[in-house]
Amino acid sequence: MGDTIWIILAGLLLLVGAVGTVAPILPGPPLSWGGLLALKFIPSTQDDISWRAIIILGILTVVVTIIDNILPVWGTKRMGGNKQVVWGATIGLLIGFFLGPWGIIFGPFIGAFAGGLLSGTQFIHAVKQATGAFVGYIAGLVIKLVTVGLLIFFFVKTLVV
Repeated sequence: MGDTIWIILAGLLLLVGAVGTVAPILPGPPLSWGGLLALKFIPSTQDDISWRAIIILGILTVVVTIIDNILPVWGTKRMGGNKQVVWGATIGLLIGFFLGPWGIIFGPFIGAFAGGLLSGTQFIHAVKQATGAFVGYIAGLVIKLVTVGLLIFFFVKTLVV
């Protein structure tokens, strides 16, 4: 009975991490990895997942988290953006979070575009810079979704064995 409660809590951590994959406020992959790590300390599941898998997935999680933070900035700068464009994309993402899925998807673009215009960039260049921020954000989202999907796979696999 005691293990069941811990497994449920580990599963909740995994699910909160999955939500955090699209919610900019929560560190999605690290939370999901924490749910998987928790299984390693539960007596009834600790032998069903290896430390090797935990470590490899932990390293992957760290790398993906770093890349996710770099991609929007890289995409913005690659398209000629400046700090105002990057800040605009970040603010757009945070505001977009409260506007639902479409806000999360298009918030960075709109924010980067506004940041470009406010910094004196011409309209067409602001669109180009915003596109770089948008592509970087989407690329980061995709790698986070794949990573969390992999963590969920190992979580379920551990419980089924």
